[in-house]
Amino acid sequence: MERIVAREVPGGRGLQAWDALLRAHATLLRQLETDLEDKTGLGLADFDVLAQLAIAGGSLRMTELADRALISRSGMTRRVTRLVHEGLVRRAHADADARGVVVQLTKSGLDRLTSAAPVHVRGVSELFLEKLDDRELAVLESALAKVTLDCTFG
Repeated sequence: MERIVAREVPGGRGLQAWDALLRAHATLLRQLETDLEDKTGLGLADFDVLAQLAIAGGSLRMTELADRALISRSGMTRRVTRLVHEGLVRRAHADADARGVVVQLTKSGLDRLTSAAPVHVRGVSELFLEKLDDRELAVLESALAKVTLDCTFG
């Protein structure tokens, strides 16, 4: 493995940053998931689905919801089925295309999101935002936006 890394990344440039990013991401998500689940009973991925729906005005096509929540379409279908069963969202047919499925946030889903959001936002603030100063946040935002843009539009 060392020879492959040495050949592909001469001098190991940036590999420590990459490792730090992966570890920070995994650690933050694990802690945010635990805190949210313990304090609200809502999983982080379910919270994200409800939040994406709320941000979009209460409904999204299933494919767009999957894209926004960074979940595969099949994974989103299973998640939405469970959230429908819990009464947090409902499915409807898209007006223009009877084959298309729209996911809508229910009153119960909005209430659940409203009670969980302060816990999540507080966790993001305490575990991430408070650890970095404004300059560090700006540099991190810029760097990650560049990587995302470059990966998206290659």
